[in-house]
Amino acid sequence: MSATNYSINGRIWIETPEGKVLGHGRVELLERIHVTGSLRQAALQMKMSYKQAWDLVKHTNEGFTEPLVQLSRGGTGGGKAILTEKGHQVIAEFKKIQKKFIDFMKEEENLIKI
Repeated sequence: MSATNYSINGRIWIETPEGKVLGHGRVELLERIHVTGSLRQAALQMKMSYKQAWDLVKHTNEGFTEPLVQLSRGGTGGGKAILTEKGHQVIAEFKKIQKKFIDFMKEEENLIKI
C-alpha cells in the first residue's frame, strides 16, 4: 500500500449561546459592504439574496456589544451600509485568529502518521 498525503482542514466561527455570529462568509460579506458601501451590492457579489444578507448582518450586529454595520434605508439615492469601527476591529481580530488556526493546521499536518 502506498503512502497517502493527508491534510487537516477546518473552519473558525465565533458563537454566542444563541449560535454563530461570525465566520469566514460573514467576514467576506462585511468586507464587501465596506468596499461597496451597499448591502445590496455586497449580496449580489456573493450571489445571495438581499434578504439573506440583511438577515446575516442583523444577526451579526445583535451578536456583538455594538453594531458592526450601520444600515440606512434607501430612497431616491438608495440605501447605505457602513462598516463601523467595531466592524473593522472584529474583522482584524477574526483574521488574526484565522491565521493562527491555519498555522496550527499546517504544523499538525506534519505530525500525521496514519
